[in-house]
Amino acid sequence: MSKTAVVTGASSGIGEATARLLARARYNVVLAARRENRLKDLAAELGEGALAVPTDVTDPDACEDLISRTLETFGSVDVLVANAGLGLYGPIAEGNPEDWRRMFEVNVLGVLHATRAATRHMLEGGSGDVVFVSSLAGRSVPRADGAVYAATKHALTAIAEGLRVEVQARGIRVISVEPGLVRTEFPNSSFPSAEEYYAQREYSPLEAEDVASAVLYAVEQPPTSASTRSSCVRQNNRSRLNTKT
Repeated sequence: MSKTAVVTGASSGIGEATARLLARARYNVVLAARRENRLKDLAAELGEGALAVPTDVTDPDACEDLISRTLETFGSVDVLVANAGLGLYGPIAEGNPEDWRRMFEVNVLGVLHATRAATRHMLEGGSGDVVFVSSLAGRSVPRADGAVYAATKHALTAIAEGLRVEVQARGIRVISVEPGLVRTEFPNSSFPSAEEYYAQREYSPLEAEDVASAVLYAVEQPPTSASTRSSCVRQNNRSRLNTKT
């Protein structure tokens, strides 16, 4: 019987790449994001085992509906990939409080809403993987104009650690994937263009497929004891990827 994975932020970038790779690995894939047309196109491309569920993760009711639709269609939620995120950069002294609010709503509350909905079902069945796609910015602040974004990722680090303590003895595995710079549409929200942004970097970014491969690698590992943790570091010039289970 195929496992079922729910992927938020699945309309582009890391989420899309992860959905594609999971589908190739014969997972049923539930695609969640706000851009409905992109989701439907991707679901049509991936075929019968894919379901598009337009979802705004900042709405807790929408996240509950996402999991309900998944259960109605496939009967289980085996993996949650909490990937939806937003990066808006700027200095604190001249920053935009609305940008700060939006980032915390998506990057922190959105993750909590999706995780709450999915883990309830996983706990009933005594198994499941919760994957947080975070960032190395959750460990240190990489740049002066990224303090608030990094704050949201530090919060995600705390959520992952806390959830791991809460559920690891009940059969749920919590996985944190923490990439450095990744080539996606992400910079478009704060810079003239993503390509211009990447061209100015002194090192090569990871590709979205690199992060997707780390997610698949982690969820395909056999269950480990509650006291066991593993760490994997992959490096591409200076852009790095950590995976922690």
